[in-house]
Amino acid sequence: MKPPVPHRRWALAAATALALVVGGLAIPVTRAAEAAPVGAGSYTTTPVGPLPSGCGAMSSNPRQFATANAPAGPIPTNDWWSSLLWKRTDCSFSEPLHAHPISYDTFGDGLGFSANSTPAISGTATGVGEFHYPYVQDIRVGVAGLAAPLVKVDGWTDWTVSPHWSDGTRTMRATIGHGLPFAYFQTTGGNAQISTAGTPDVWSNSGATIGFRVNGHDYVGFAPSGASWTVASGRISSTLAGRGYFSVALLPPTSSATERAALAATYGQYAHAHVTGTQVSYAYNPATSGLTTTYAFTTTAREGTATQTVVSLYPHQWKSLSGSTAITPTYPSARGRMKVLTGVNQFRTAMKFQGILPELPAVGDGGGGDLSTLTGHLAATRANPMDQRGNDTYWTGKGLGRAARIAEIADQVNDTTTRDSALNAIRSTLTDWFTASSGKTSRVFYYDNNWGTLIGYPASYGSDQELNDHHFHYGYYIAAAATLAKFDPAWAATSRYGGMVDLLIRDANNYRRGDTQFPYLRDFDIYAGHDWASGHGSFGSGNNQESSSEGMNFASALIQWGQTTGNTAIRDAGVFLYTTQAAAIQEYWFDVSDQNFPAAFGHSTVGMVWGDGGAYATWFSGEPEMIQGINLLPVTGGHLYLGNNPAYVRTNYAELVRNNGGQPTVWQDILWQFQALGDPDAALANLRANPGYTPEEGESRAHTFHWIRNLAALGNVDTTVTGNHPLSAVFSRNGARTYVASNPTATPITVTFSNGTTLAVGAGKTATTGAYTWSGGNAAGGVPPTTPTDPPPTTDPPTTPGNPTRYLLPGGGLGAAGSVATTTVAAANGNHDGTPTNAQVFTATGLNLAYAGGQTAFDLFVDAGSAVGNGVQVRISYDLTGNGSWERVETLRYFATDPVTGYEHYTQNAGLSSATGTLGALSNGTVRVEVWSAIGNNPTTLGIGNQSVLRLPYS
Repeated sequence: MKPPVPHRRWALAAATALALVVGGLAIPVTRAAEAAPVGAGSYTTTPVGPLPSGCGAMSSNPRQFATANAPAGPIPTNDWWSSLLWKRTDCSFSEPLHAHPISYDTFGDGLGFSANSTPAISGTATGVGEFHYPYVQDIRVGVAGLAAPLVKVDGWTDWTVSPHWSDGTRTMRATIGHGLPFAYFQTTGGNAQISTAGTPDVWSNSGATIGFRVNGHDYVGFAPSGASWTVASGRISSTLAGRGYFSVALLPPTSSATERAALAATYGQYAHAHVTGTQVSYAYNPATSGLTTTYAFTTTAREGTATQTVVSLYPHQWKSLSGSTAITPTYPSARGRMKVLTGVNQFRTAMKFQGILPELPAVGDGGGGDLSTLTGHLAATRANPMDQRGNDTYWTGKGLGRAARIAEIADQVNDTTTRDSALNAIRSTLTDWFTASSGKTSRVFYYDNNWGTLIGYPASYGSDQELNDHHFHYGYYIAAAATLAKFDPAWAATSRYGGMVDLLIRDANNYRRGDTQFPYLRDFDIYAGHDWASGHGSFGSGNNQESSSEGMNFASALIQWGQTTGNTAIRDAGVFLYTTQAAAIQEYWFDVSDQNFPAAFGHSTVGMVWGDGGAYATWFSGEPEMIQGINLLPVTGGHLYLGNNPAYVRTNYAELVRNNGGQPTVWQDILWQFQALGDPDAALANLRANPGYTPEEGESRAHTFHWIRNLAALGNVDTTVTGNHPLSAVFSRNGARTYVASNPTATPITVTFSNGTTLAVGAGKTATTGAYTWSGGNAAGGVPPTTPTDPPPTTDPPTTPGNPTRYLLPGGGLGAAGSVATTTVAAANGNHDGTPTNAQVFTATGLNLAYAGGQTAFDLFVDAGSAVGNGVQVRISYDLTGNGSWERVETLRYFATDPVTGYEHYTQNAGLSSATGTLGALSNGTVRVEVWSAIGNNPTTLGIGNQSVLRLPYS
């Protein structure tokens, strides 16, 4: 048995000092707390432990590397550019700043640029491995003679930063940012100067514009009108006609000089509209479960009248782009291809929020005694529901998370004794931490006004000195508080302890702009779409994060807390963080479309994302179980996004088994629970076959059994249907859907799903449709049900079981012909011949038909438009008795569509690629059709409703 290992081990110096030196004054780290009240709770304003440390010795002045022009208020940390302001190890300059599509570095004579498009790959495809696009300098931009002793920060906005140089004679201010192919400069005291690595290949030099190539990358310098550029000894310089501003742009890779010249001309239209501000805004619409996000740019025209700019979008953005069209040239980056928008001052994305749950519902024991097994596991937790492994903020959080899961489950099965034990543990622990009584030096939160942060002591993993991981740690506290708030709303009131919960939220990811206590969205990188873990970001590879799932625990906690307490601002902030980051995780941690990782990397997932790449590794372990498991835990009803692509779940788990040389031997419960989101039957078999496994430090046998056993009944997450309530979800097994919604309030609600299904949910309850409940009451709220059952379930309309001719219908059914409609089959972006990937699925259940002999026939209407190289494939599966086993599976050869707009007919004449099993009579049987793209980089339209038809060999 492999030993358990703590989750993160940062490279930290031991905190053994007995006193802090602040402004020359020695302050004992154990000085009695001075409490600042927040409702019935409080925090201390007196240091009780180590403080954030800047350059060199511990620093109480985080603004020492900011200019007087920098924005007032709390400083941002945990960003892609944080090493520029923090300077943890170098009191002069930053580590490389990976903005994408350009990486930058700061030096005394200017700003370095890197457009490195060649990954450095180390390790193996079955062991620890990494890929990085390290900083490799192409050019350095500065002022002739500039020799600044350090670089300060002159300003920042949501995803830009402005470094500033001064040597007393010359100055330079630059603005750089995520997605910006331009860097903008203002200078004094000398000529603008671009130094190149080697002799530049100048391909255009006309007036104020010069185009040149260095290391295979094309740059364009734009000086003010009337100025010119000169080239001598590997340096490009300009007097700027005495006007003191210019910009430098990186062009996307091009295939011809003509295309390059055209891009340079297009970029030139916006070269002097300097980006001076960026800001995000978002809107969540519960009625449609839609999230619209706007990324806005403010520009200042240094000359001319242009007010728009050029931006490049990450994959999670361009795949959800709304109302704009990206141009064809793309930039390579550590996150995959970045697509370009020209002439814009904003763009929008539109995403679906799929919904979360406080916990999975309890839906059935199958008559096998599983309810008794669960209640036995629950009883075993009753005496110690937190089972806490340490007293610091992280391990306390893990214990709170364990207790919250137990409380939710115990309430569902009416085990009120265990539920109340867990709630009491949560209440007493949170109340203790949320109270800074006189003289208290442990289990207390301290607010540091200099850094604008709330630190819990005892701290862990650099959460104090480096401001690491606040979203990881505090997410557990907020989620547990949300569970407690359902049962004890008085405790959660602002006048009691709700204000302290709000402080934790605002510290890690402040939802309020203009807040004077905390920076806006500290841990969340707005443009990159995900959190960063390190406060200082001082690594050559930029900032980093491993446990994306703990970041999602924070986001889902905000949704639950906001919904439970009626604070829609917090709820909506949680939806924004959750939905955006779910998309980013699919792209950058999982690469579900197999488009973003370098082909030679050899892994389907990473344990860590870095500013310049990713690593199949962790800070604390090289074991595959932990490398993959760190992005899965904690498993909660807020982590259903992990099951949005069941086929990928199976791919990920298969890699684990391959790299581990067999099934997991540590963190088995976490990994089986993840497996259950893609193959619940296999996960349940693994759990039943290994009753002696060792639970992960934040897990319980009760929760693991509940999760896996219920997913075996529910099936997979169904992303085709959403609810108009944030605490809702849909599952599908063999074509039968189960609708779930949780109501943490004291007022009954009715939830409407996007296919018209409605579900009545009583006060303080979780309700389901189409499922037998263990408890009969399915209660998951503050007040146990007064009636033995929920309202009668609402189910999907029944199909006609006796007709062998079936049409593919909107919503995934197979039935009588409906109205003409279409659906989209996603592009393959790889070779998926024989393996359904991102398939459109259509199912009929409850079929009673006699086998008539022969083979399945079909006629699918498919159209790939003018796309070249697309191939659509179909698989038809038969479950003859409806017991969940597929007795006959037929996979047809894929159909290569032509590049001519208009429907083509894909029929059984394509021939079988493979077939297993035999056909027989359907008795309450199920038939499933899966349609996907086997090859090709473009989507295909599938005609449905009264078009594509399936003819079963039955009578």
